[in-house]
Amino acid sequence: MSLVDLSWTEKYRPSSLDSVLGQKPIVERLKAFVASKSFPNMIFSGNAGVGKTTCAIAMAKDLYKDNINEAFLELNASDTRGIEVIRGKVKEFARTVALSGDMVKIIFLDEADSLTPEAQHALRRTMEKYSATTRFILSANYASKIIDPIQSRCVVFRFKQHSEEEMLEYIARVEKGEGLQVSDSGKEALLYVSEGDLRKLTNIMQSAGFKNKSITDKDVYEIAERVRPKEVIAMMRYALSGDFIKARTELNKLAITYGMSGEDILLQCYREALNLDVPDKTKLRIISAIGDYNFRITEGANDRIQLEAMLARMALFGMDSTA
Repeated sequence: MSLVDLSWTEKYRPSSLDSVLGQKPIVERLKAFVASKSFPNMIFSGNAGVGKTTCAIAMAKDLYKDNINEAFLELNASDTRGIEVIRGKVKEFARTVALSGDMVKIIFLDEADSLTPEAQHALRRTMEKYSATTRFILSANYASKIIDPIQSRCVVFRFKQHSEEEMLEYIARVEKGEGLQVSDSGKEALLYVSEGDLRKLTNIMQSAGFKNKSITDKDVYEIAERVRPKEVIAMMRYALSGDFIKARTELNKLAITYGMSGEDILLQCYREALNLDVPDKTKLRIISAIGDYNFRITEGANDRIQLEAMLARMALFGMDSTA
C-alpha cells in the first residue's frame, strides 16, 4: 500500500520513539527499555489520541526492526471482550518461543479496560505463565477499570494531553507533508475541537484537505459538526440577560441548522461557561446545572425540553445576580 492510500493517522504515525511528539518523560523511559532490551509489563493510561498506541508501536519497531510482525501482536480489546480471546489469540501468541536469545515478544491490548473481569483474570494467569517469553502493554482510558492483580504486575505510565505548542507543531508537520495552508483561525479551531487528541485533529485535517488545500475555521467546524464558541456563548448570554426568546432562537440554530445533539450542546456550554462575563458564583451554578441536565439527557429525558429548561434556569441565575 502506498502512502497516498493510507489514512493520515497511519501516514503520520511515528516509526520510531525519536519522532514521537510530546510525552517526553515516558518516551525517555521507553528508549531506555529498548536500549537494555529488558522491560516489564506496562499499562498506558490516558485519554484518546494522546499517543498510547503510537508509543507502543514505535517501541516495537525500535526493538524488532524487520521482525516486528513475528514479535508484536496488536489487539483491540473493545472488539474482543470475551475470555475466549485471551485463551485463544493471546495465549497462542504468548506461548511461542521468543525470537532469539533473551528477546521477548510484546502483546499490545488496546482499550484493555473494556475486557470483562473474567477475561482480565484469564489474562493475569497468561501474563504469569508466559513471563519468560512475552511482555504485555495494556492501553486504557481508565486504568482503574483494570483489576488490581494485573495493575500490581505492571508499570503504569500516565499519558498527558498534548500542549498547544505540540499540537501546532503537528499541524505544521501535516501542512508541510500534504501541501496544505491552514489559516490562523483554522488552527485555533483545530485546537478547540480536537481537545488535545491528535487522532481527531488528523482526521479533521484529512477530511478538510480532501475538499480544499486551504483550511479555515469554517471548514473545521463544519467537518467536526461543532459550532464556533461565540455562537454558544451568545445563546448563554441571552439566557443570562433574561431574553429567553433570543436564547431559544440560538438553540434552534445549534440543534436544527447545525444538527447538534443535546449532549454536544451541553458539552460546548460546559467548555464556554468559564469564559462568560459573570460573577464566579454564577459560573459555578451554571456548571452545576449543566451537569444536572446532562445526566437527565443521558438517562433518556427529551433533549429539547431539558435544553430549554437549562436556558430558563440560566435566566433565573441572571436575575438573581442583578437583584
